[in-house]
Amino acid sequence: MTQVRDAAVLTALAEAELTVEGRILVSSNAALLVSLSVGGDRLHAIYKAISRERPLWDYPDGTLAGRERAAYLVSELGGFGVVPPTVLRADGPLGPGSVQQWVEGRSDSVVDVVPPGQSPVGWRAVFEGTDQHGRPVMLVHAGDDGTRRVAVLDLVLNTSDRKGSHLIRSDADEDQVWGVDHGVSLGVEPKLRTVLWGFVGERLSAADLEPVHRLRRALEDRGSDELAEHLTQDELAALAERVDALLESARFPSPSEDWPAVPWPAL
Repeated sequence: MTQVRDAAVLTALAEAELTVEGRILVSSNAALLVSLSVGGDRLHAIYKAISRERPLWDYPDGTLAGRERAAYLVSELGGFGVVPPTVLRADGPLGPGSVQQWVEGRSDSVVDVVPPGQSPVGWRAVFEGTDQHGRPVMLVHAGDDGTRRVAVLDLVLNTSDRKGSHLIRSDADEDQVWGVDHGVSLGVEPKLRTVLWGFVGERLSAADLEPVHRLRRALEDRGSDELAEHLTQDELAALAERVDALLESARFPSPSEDWPAVPWPAL
């Protein structure tokens, strides 16, 4: 998608009339599938109303919709290009909320469950377990650059619910892996919970770190001012600290023992 196209999509997400097509039943906060017009095209988006958010004790400040927008801003400030275009608007069908472009693609080409020894070439193993029939299985994920980029962004965002279904390999570009659903991210306490633990211990390459460096510069030169509308000062400080720690270590960290490392369900 070109930069001009992105600008047109962002404008439409913020201003175009939203037509409700249905509800995402697996969502815990009444996410609605909506459609809207962008030029001569009809696009779909996910609308999450603030009025339907369930209070969370560990995210007492701001809104989940605001964190969705903040995650998009962080992705764009660093040039990660992982989070689909996302806006906040006041006039959604159920009132103020976030609106994020729907992206077409597949999750099983990023994360999958396979029998032991049958992982695709280049994929990383996360853990072994058993399925509902007691048969041994492994949770695995792709090891390509697009998946690595999401994993690095998750370290920055402190993402606490990175399920496999929140990772989408684009139908239009197989090198593009999208990450969606960031309502529970950008907190102060370390709570990284993800299915992308297969990179643990690996050194971060120059390509991995380039968007982290760019984000750090943006945080310093006030390019991130809008983040303060959605995050507390403590959360902004924690974001900068995570960026600095990642640049210093230049490695994918190991899971913390103080917080469940993998979301449930994993997919």
